[in-house]
Amino acid sequence: MNTTNMIAKRDGLYNTVIVLFSFIILFFFTCLEANAQKRKKDSPNIILIFMDDMGYGDLSSYGGKGYSTPNIDELAAQGMRFTNFYSAQAICSASRAGILTGCYPNRIGIPGAIFPNSKVGLNSAEETIPEVLKKKGYATSMVGKWHLGDAKEFLPLQHGFDEFFGLPYSNDMWPVPYGGGSITKYTSWKKKMPLLPLIEGNKTIEHIEDMIEMDELTTRYTEKSVSFIEQHKKDPFFLYFAHSMPHVPLAVSDKFKGKSEQGLYGDVMMEIDWSVGQIMKVLEKNKLTDNTLIIFTSDNGPWLNFGNHAGSAGGLREGKQTSFEGGQREPCIMRWPGVISKGSISNKLSCTIDLLPTFAAITKIPLADRKIDGVNILPILKGDKNVNPRNQLYYYYNDNALEGVREGDWKLILPHKYRSYEGEQPANDGYMGKKHNAEIGLSLYDLRRDPGERYDVKEQNPKVVKSLLKLAEEARKELGDGLTGRKGEHRREPGRIETK
Repeated sequence: MNTTNMIAKRDGLYNTVIVLFSFIILFFFTCLEANAQKRKKDSPNIILIFMDDMGYGDLSSYGGKGYSTPNIDELAAQGMRFTNFYSAQAICSASRAGILTGCYPNRIGIPGAIFPNSKVGLNSAEETIPEVLKKKGYATSMVGKWHLGDAKEFLPLQHGFDEFFGLPYSNDMWPVPYGGGSITKYTSWKKKMPLLPLIEGNKTIEHIEDMIEMDELTTRYTEKSVSFIEQHKKDPFFLYFAHSMPHVPLAVSDKFKGKSEQGLYGDVMMEIDWSVGQIMKVLEKNKLTDNTLIIFTSDNGPWLNFGNHAGSAGGLREGKQTSFEGGQREPCIMRWPGVISKGSISNKLSCTIDLLPTFAAITKIPLADRKIDGVNILPILKGDKNVNPRNQLYYYYNDNALEGVREGDWKLILPHKYRSYEGEQPANDGYMGKKHNAEIGLSLYDLRRDPGERYDVKEQNPKVVKSLLKLAEEARKELGDGLTGRKGEHRREPGRIETK
């Protein structure tokens, strides 16, 4: 073989090796990219924005008037809007216990609203959303209103959150009278309230002493949330952003004061919409939009007797602190590009307690061996029209009172007493108006035709009543019922501080 042939053969072999090596490198990086995409799909960032006392009719996309919420509306246009979505219970602490644990709040011993210096809080034995997600390396942050116990052992860092910045309870739990003003020797329950602590981590960093300082809360919460996203843009993260607004006392920064036709309430809603816009912008800036699931909803309905400082139940009956639709049915918007179809609507029955098992299904993380009440609604998010993960809902209130049950579109109200807003003239400008004691007997409503719960149709539907009474009995056996003296077989204790 002459020299020329040898060189040609050598060069041909060299070129073959180069091509083969390039193919191997390309295949390697293709596999890496495929694995990275799979990791993203299985570990999306999750942002849960939780409002306080926002009603079903308080967003533009749900009929809100006198102000606009363009950023939240854009979320709805890019994602899914729910029409049959419920809070776990129609009051602060209970609803928050439900959303974080996937349980009816009365199952885990958290009724009502926990007051400052309480000896009771969320039990550390309950598995929370951040504790689930940390199994897969998520960074976790809680910003805003906690309200599951203000003792150190009950605060967010002891329940799976890496960071916490916010208030330990509602912003009206301070010694400032309704309607604003200075700290005073108030003659009501507020007289016993401590100063309002702003906490970072486990430590109080300052106290909010007047409405001027309260005005900056939404902005400060938003800045802290944006900072967390920037810091963890390369990690999967979970942000639980629980606004203190629009719970009274309403507070808004100067940049939104006087901007709406609706007065202060509208100004507050506009600032919250701005806050959502800031979250959307930081995601877009860091190319995180397509890999982030955003959920926007509320803890319970509007506190109607505050008049122009309260929201709208959107034509639903009653509001906060009742088991009627105005108390528990909430707006809910979810956006997750590539999974949730743009501009879609779900009329399926869903609840905040369904979020934890849904997140577990998305991330393929096994849950603890501890009974919960939520169901996986991921098929709804994916647009499967044939699924119906949840067909039943229990309406509990107060300590453990079963006030209603729902199956499909039928809702049976069980006899109970309640505080009603109807027929009362609400107060305005931050002051609390009257409610009155009311009582309702056994009543049946077809929520498809009558979401306002105005027409009792039990006489025409005895079989439906019988079926729902059976469902109520199942609830009583499982979770008890204070109205009928049932304790329930599977309730658990809250966390308690033992006193010596």
